[in-house]
Amino acid sequence: MMATRQCSKTACARPAAATLTYVYADSTVVVGQLATEAEPHSYDLCSSHAERFTAPRGWNVVHIHQDFEEQGPSPDDLDALARAVREAGKPVTAPLADPRPPLASEPRRGHLRVVASDG
Repeated sequence: MMATRQCSKTACARPAAATLTYVYADSTVVVGQLATEAEPHSYDLCSSHAERFTAPRGWNVVHIHQDFEEQGPSPDDLDALARAVREAGKPVTAPLADPRPPLASEPRRGHLRVVASDG
């Protein structure tokens, strides 16, 4: 299941609805629909931050789409979540116990060791 991407703004936990990209050669900032995958040189913004974004002085802002809608979970995400819940709800079967007691000569496991008694 793919996690929902969040807004890149500090202390904002809302889901991303738009992608912001800087075009340095043209001194332009492009704000458009949320990219299908996160890119290292772009920023995901929630709808509120995407609408209120201002560019640095002297830069142009291009809004490709004005109605930024926050993406909810897709049917694939919901299906994967349902499968994970079903899997987690399955009864856990205990592994079969080793019928023989461990020998004192066996290597240590962790910080404890089983020592066989002679009586």
